[in-house]
Amino acid sequence: MANDSSSRERKVRGKKIRSDREAKERRRAKKNLSTNGQKRAQSQNQRGADGPLSDPSDVVPEPFVSTEQIEGLQNRINGWLDADQPVHLIGPTGCGKTALALSAAAQRGRPVVFINGDEAVDTAALVGQHAGGERYKEDDRYVSGVHKQTEVVRERWVDNPLSVAAREGATLVYNEFSRSNPVAHNVLLSVFEEGVLERPGKRGDDRQIDVHPEFRAILTSNSVEYAGVHEPQDALLDRVVGVNVDFYDEETEREIVGAHVDLSPDRIEQIVAATRALREQLDVVVGTRAAITAAKGIAIFDGSDGDDDIEADRLVDVFTDVLSPKVVGEGDVKDLRNDIESTL
Repeated sequence: MANDSSSRERKVRGKKIRSDREAKERRRAKKNLSTNGQKRAQSQNQRGADGPLSDPSDVVPEPFVSTEQIEGLQNRINGWLDADQPVHLIGPTGCGKTALALSAAAQRGRPVVFINGDEAVDTAALVGQHAGGERYKEDDRYVSGVHKQTEVVRERWVDNPLSVAAREGATLVYNEFSRSNPVAHNVLLSVFEEGVLERPGKRGDDRQIDVHPEFRAILTSNSVEYAGVHEPQDALLDRVVGVNVDFYDEETEREIVGAHVDLSPDRIEQIVAATRALREQLDVVVGTRAAITAAKGIAIFDGSDGDDDIEADRLVDVFTDVLSPKVVGEGDVKDLRNDIESTL
């Protein structure tokens, strides 16, 4: 009898051990499924974001020139960022706002998220949206030898640039933000004021993101008189500081052009002087970018190894080609050329 009792006890204990082991395996399988699902979602969020996280060293434009004037602007921008104030860089096209914003963001040493503004940017493009369903099966071995499979469909949410930057404490560089519809920027108000990001369309407890204390934002825009530019709402402008960026001084412009194009210093000086003269006389915007493009043209059409002065006719031809896309018709191009010729 003792042997029979001992045998039954071992059988019961063995059954209990198997049952406990199967329960642990079910819990482990569910935990792994949940963890893997979160990892997949995070990976998809990273890939799906319009402005994924970038290492600060990777966003600095190449080549990038540092002069006393540029360093002064960088220090000014980062001073406001240290004070936890979003910075709005305002200035004419081609003056170097984007490069300045990225270089200042990189100096913080935090990840950088970059986005370009345009008419297609709405709230979802900033904070995220549902990106279809994710379908998987749960295999539940709740009784030894019996399997139960349940198909689960879970909606997949993809975070976009603002959510990624706010969550990770990155520096958001929102380039040409005034080209986006101002309605899309309502989500920025609570981010800048209360440190909370609302994600419309997201359901559940994680609809809101508590903004990381290291999150910062740099916005850039052209002046409101430019085509395709919206006037930002006053409520947003009240929450940012504005740093006006104009064209750099002549020395800085020469350094920038020389960093982009292999020409003699004398020729670079001549091109920059012509650019600045045209900037004063013409109705179109003649930015530093125009000077770089003109220098590239001179290097091709007039040779890059000469030290002699550039012929006046060559300068007129090159600057007419560079600036003609800013005017409309053939007659306007002729007027533009006459103006360039009389200035140079």
